[in-house]
Amino acid sequence: MQLNAKAKINWSLDITGVREDGYHLMDMLMQPVELCDTITLFPADTLSLTTAGTPLLKADERHLAMRAATLLKEATGYGGGADISVFKRVPVGAGMGGGSADAAAVLFGLNRLWGTGLSGAELEQLGLTLGADIPFCLRGGLTRTRGIGEDMENLPCGRLYPLVVIQPCRGLSTREVFGAFTLSDDLTHPDTEASIRALAEGDLAPLRRSLNNVLQPVSVRMRPEIGRCLQRLKEAGAEVALMTGSGSAVFGVFRTTAKARAAFSRLALVWPHTFLTHTSLSSLDLVSE
Repeated sequence: MQLNAKAKINWSLDITGVREDGYHLMDMLMQPVELCDTITLFPADTLSLTTAGTPLLKADERHLAMRAATLLKEATGYGGGADISVFKRVPVGAGMGGGSADAAAVLFGLNRLWGTGLSGAELEQLGLTLGADIPFCLRGGLTRTRGIGEDMENLPCGRLYPLVVIQPCRGLSTREVFGAFTLSDDLTHPDTEASIRALAEGDLAPLRRSLNNVLQPVSVRMRPEIGRCLQRLKEAGAEVALMTGSGSAVFGVFRTTAKARAAFSRLALVWPHTFLTHTSLSSLDLVSE
């Protein structure tokens, strides 16, 4: 079985509070993009993992794909295993949910391959115990996600947009970014309701005015190249330029594929980790069974 596990962008990211256990309460608009990793699954007696495409992630029991497979096996009591192969294209430490997408693909794919029969909602609940983005990466669509990732609302999407995605610097630790973030009265919050309307209507002008990522100033302080890259995206014609997640990747939204392609050609000369892609409505594509 082969699946494409798609990355995501945050159209907006807001933090509304902190729970007693230290977890931040989120309010995010997220959507998959066509940039993806490829996951291949074969039946086997035991679990094994191989990886390609990046030297940054080791193929061991700490890899989210392996942890997802182990979790499903334990939760269902399945007696066999699988050979899992992950080919990485999504940049690591980028705020694009690449690891979460891989884990979601493994949960979805092995549930089919093993015939363990869990529902979509049950897989989402299982995935949430591994990571806040995994339920979204199982569900896909344009989604408003609140809480710590468990409260998802599917939203209407008026159009799909061409994007240029860039990781201009080394990755960022989500834990470190959240650790440096503080809620304050002068924080500029996104207008999430206005963004929802603009995304439903496919209207870039109000979308540009309403979006924000409250973690962006923190990440820019840690990696100033993020700020320079956002400026270059705007100079290259992006209607919207924003950091996704906790960084370090940023994305630019363009009115046409031709404009996105022209910007990609210029910016890829400056930053090697530059990708031409577009938004999607599916987070997982089953390529073959």
